[in-house]
Amino acid sequence: MLVGAPAASAYEPPATRQHVGLDAGWRFVRSDVAGAETPGFNDSAWTPVTVPHTWNASDGQDGGSNYHRGIGWYRKHFTPPSSLAGKRLWLQFDGVNQVADVWVNGVRLGQHRGGFAAFRFDATSAVKPGQDNVIAVKADNAAKPDVAPLSADFTFFGGIYRSVSLTAVDPLGIRMGDFGGPGVYLRQRALSDESARVEVTTKAWNNNATTKRVEVRTVVADQTGTIVGETTAATRSVNAATGFDTAQTITIPRPHRWHGKTDPYRYRASVEIIDADIGDVTDVVTQPLGLRTTAVDANTGFSLNGRSVRLHGVNAHQDRLNQGWAVTPAQQRQDFDLMDEMGVNALRTAHYQQSEDVYDLADERGYVVWTEIPLVNEVTDSAAFRANAQQQLLEMIRQNFNHPSIAFWGVGNEQKTSNAATNNLLRDLAAAVRAEDSGRHSTYASHLGDLDAVSSHTELAAYNKYFGWYNNSSTGPGGWADRLHASDPARKIALSEYGAGGSINQHEENPRPPVTTSRWHPEEYQTLVHENSWAQLRTREYLWGTFVWNMFDFAVDSRSEGDTLGRNDKGLVTYDRATRKDAFYLYKANWTTTPFVHLNSARWVQRTTAATTVRAYGTTDTVQLILNGQAVGAPKPPAADHICAWPITLRPGVNTVTITGTRDGRTYTDTATWTL
Repeated sequence: MLVGAPAASAYEPPATRQHVGLDAGWRFVRSDVAGAETPGFNDSAWTPVTVPHTWNASDGQDGGSNYHRGIGWYRKHFTPPSSLAGKRLWLQFDGVNQVADVWVNGVRLGQHRGGFAAFRFDATSAVKPGQDNVIAVKADNAAKPDVAPLSADFTFFGGIYRSVSLTAVDPLGIRMGDFGGPGVYLRQRALSDESARVEVTTKAWNNNATTKRVEVRTVVADQTGTIVGETTAATRSVNAATGFDTAQTITIPRPHRWHGKTDPYRYRASVEIIDADIGDVTDVVTQPLGLRTTAVDANTGFSLNGRSVRLHGVNAHQDRLNQGWAVTPAQQRQDFDLMDEMGVNALRTAHYQQSEDVYDLADERGYVVWTEIPLVNEVTDSAAFRANAQQQLLEMIRQNFNHPSIAFWGVGNEQKTSNAATNNLLRDLAAAVRAEDSGRHSTYASHLGDLDAVSSHTELAAYNKYFGWYNNSSTGPGGWADRLHASDPARKIALSEYGAGGSINQHEENPRPPVTTSRWHPEEYQTLVHENSWAQLRTREYLWGTFVWNMFDFAVDSRSEGDTLGRNDKGLVTYDRATRKDAFYLYKANWTTTPFVHLNSARWVQRTTAATTVRAYGTTDTVQLILNGQAVGAPKPPAADHICAWPITLRPGVNTVTITGTRDGRTYTDTATWTL
């Protein structure tokens, strides 16, 4: 494509790369099969599947701690277009758990160790454009002593559970092999109302057989496509089969900031690689650019662009009922829709790197993100394990470096033992975060002593505390937070996990703390834990974030508690995303201005006690209870925590309970029928 002067008002990146989707037409067998990597292997008896796919969709969620952890094979025939000849061909897997060995046409491309990052192999010498090709993948989700995580309180779904693709890049192109990263890295060096200064680092290769004269041009366009900044590096000569890095600085006048959910504004930064001898753009990579500053203060918490922002956060796993980790982009959008409805503005991707789509959605919708590597429970004191943890950290950072939503890099979660091996690794990982990305914050989530060494390595400290659930000795998180803040005023602290189990099918009047490992997790108790927790958390501004555990129920095949085996039921939404639990509406009332009223315990339709208390949440100006057609008291405003309660007596038989609220002249209603 010839380089010409860009249009004065708009810029559209040239289309230089070709992408071939490879999700359809796979065959699968859940066993180890000798010779399955050879092109002529007969896989006709294998099961046809489409990726994303997992072999644990059923047995990984049904309890018993006996789901298949081992080897599964995938094979696929495909014919890439002849036009790919002469290009560099990269085979990309967005996620395979936990170890993947990959062959094309019998040529072993390599092995990837780690279940959550994307990875690429250079398949140029193995792929035959215009001909039939065979990809073979051996996936293994068995525990490995040198791959994190060694264990965790969630199911390790096996398989090729994210998409697969082939990308064709000109031999003179931006690097594809940089830990799966984009090869273009945007570092904001200065930001004011007058201007922003961004350093653009581009890693590229001349894979031609001859020396090339090369130009690197960077263009930043706003959301209308209007160019707001551009620069071209001086022409340079690059030898054959040689990599080269280019650092450029670009200035953007009167920058429009990315400001979370208030204004998630993004620019597009495009880097063009130009063959200066013929004037062709040979490769382009476009990345999101969000201009913003973040800070954390030990006394005032988190700020975005110099303004204090209370992070109303949740943790979220990536699995779904009957699908495991093999979810669709539409389902990920639904998850964000539910979080938007509840008023969430911060997301912790516990306990691992999630798909690129998740971070794209967070950018677009203005979430502040904490993403972390899967260093959970314990470590192996070996060079191989340490190298794997560093690899997964570099993959996470490089692949997601340009997402403005990400503010925190997490180096681990809940190490059971604070020994030398653990602390040395956490120290080294925190140092790696500083070296890779000085513009973001490092953090770690601990469940050990508040001042334990594991919480001393990262810039920020965070704690998993389950007051009212695993810990019934305290009245809630407020006293704990105050004591820690007073004992170490300079420590920047957050509550990274809190919550309780809750079944929408189990109910109890004035519930007592249940045995957490029992089959009885009444929804009303979960609701009370969250009411008590939030009442204390909302007044403590020194906490840089609070993160509910969990936004959604999720699979833990080793659990046998609550109403469903193999389930962690601490979610505010059920595993199938069909039902919002009562506690969901507590946060919706406190975190949004959406007008609504919600009647608690509406699903508890068969009652055995006449005397009960009606509880409701709302954001209306007034709330009124109507029992069997009769108003109970006068309309009243919700309390500061948006909770209303009325003691009532049910009559024998059918009772109709209705909550109404008014706001701006409109009426909102929620109703239930309870039979005594």
